[in-house]
Amino acid sequence: MSDTDGSGTPMRVSAYRERNSTADRALDILGLFTSDRLKVSAIDVAAELAVARSTAYRYLLTLGSAGYLEEDPTGGFRLGLKVFELARLARSSYGLSQVALPTLRALAHETSETTLLTRRSGSRAVCLEREEPSDHRVRLSYERGSALTLNAGASAWVLLAWENPDTVRALLRETPLPRLTESTLTTEAQIVERLESIREQGYCVTRGELDPDTIGIAAPIWDDQHRVVAGLSVVAVKRRVPEERVDGLLAQVRAASATVSDLVALTSN
Repeated sequence: MSDTDGSGTPMRVSAYRERNSTADRALDILGLFTSDRLKVSAIDVAAELAVARSTAYRYLLTLGSAGYLEEDPTGGFRLGLKVFELARLARSSYGLSQVALPTLRALAHETSETTLLTRRSGSRAVCLEREEPSDHRVRLSYERGSALTLNAGASAWVLLAWENPDTVRALLRETPLPRLTESTLTTEAQIVERLESIREQGYCVTRGELDPDTIGIAAPIWDDQHRVVAGLSVVAVKRRVPEERVDGLLAQVRAASATVSDLVALTSN
């Protein structure tokens, strides 16, 4: 096969270009699959790609021989085991921090406040990631890798609120519940009541529980089994967050946690 350059001189089209064209066709065919279309036929491919039915069938057989498609017993072709293997590898390449960090950074930029990603480890809330806006930095208790008590702070509350009640009670009875400030809850009855309220609301707002001068706003991150796997929060100095600003921050935190939850569900094994 040949073509011409700008001067009209014939030149040979490279084999790479030929292969790339075939790869484009293969990707187009795989892109035909959706939740509403779980199998395709040669007729479907011919219509979508504007090629002859025999050509479409040849493409399907090629993808089938490589494991990306397989013939459906009821007719047509469905996705093959190779696709499932690639999906498994893709999921395993993402950790929680990797999935959440872009959203965490965006939230810090949008709110101009510190954002945190936390996870429960036994009787402690562990800070996995901390992102700060570029325009200011404040000294807060949460640092990346720090482990804090479960009875104080918005992130800790959302990690416990949807936990099994028996697990929660066991943790509360076996773990010291220090009073860090005048706002810290330290009795099982108070904590259980607070957790019920958080479950009803779907979020948590705390004022001065870890540090007297801070406010925390947190929402849970869910996996594909509807389990809370982490907490996402904004932590700020109280003077920066007058009461009229709380609702706006809360909406941003909940939207961010929903985004991360969707990503976690997509990348869960």
